[in-house]
Amino acid sequence: MIFHSADAQPVFERYEARAAADAARQKELGPAVLAVRDEFLLPVGKEVGALLHALIIARRPRRVLELGTSYGYSTLFLADAAKAVGAEVVTMELADYKQAHARAELADAGLADVVEFHCGDALQLLAADPGPWDFVLLDIWKELYLPCLEAVYPKLSEEGVIASDNIIDPAMWREDVRRFRAALHAKPNLQSVLLPVGSGIELSVKWSAGNPKL
Repeated sequence: MIFHSADAQPVFERYEARAAADAARQKELGPAVLAVRDEFLLPVGKEVGALLHALIIARRPRRVLELGTSYGYSTLFLADAAKAVGAEVVTMELADYKQAHARAELADAGLADVVEFHCGDALQLLAADPGPWDFVLLDIWKELYLPCLEAVYPKLSEEGVIASDNIIDPAMWREDVRRFRAALHAKPNLQSVLLPVGSGIELSVKWSAGNPKL
């Protein structure tokens, strides 16, 4: 893989093994999986992780925000890239047991020093932080995408990036995603593109009034 930290690779391999086991169990459960969805890793996947990692290396943001730590799979990619460019990651998650797992894994990867863990309601946590945010990963429950966009947008730096995951799949969240994308594209100084990578990731870049959309 692409990790700069020598200790990140074995942590990534543990995540991949868990993801494979989770995928098999989800297939067995079928529709019943929704009742226990918090038990599963639900990772962005290595392709999206590598894309996020490359974007941070290329753009060299100062502050990276992750909305939805979950068990820390994507946090590993963000933190490794952030450490390489001297940035910090702030990751927010409602479930304390998920974030505790992520903390332990990031510590094993030698990356805990660049990650600030915030546990609680995302909108309350966002309101408490003045920003600015230079790079944002939005990977939270899809009904929260729109309110989180409205909370993050005023604090997004010039040429800041929002990366929104799960824009194509799963299909059950299509209505929430459509409302989110309509609001995203209505912003006068955001330029967005949907990439068919993983479950679909939309990249949005903020431009000032003097630097209009292309």
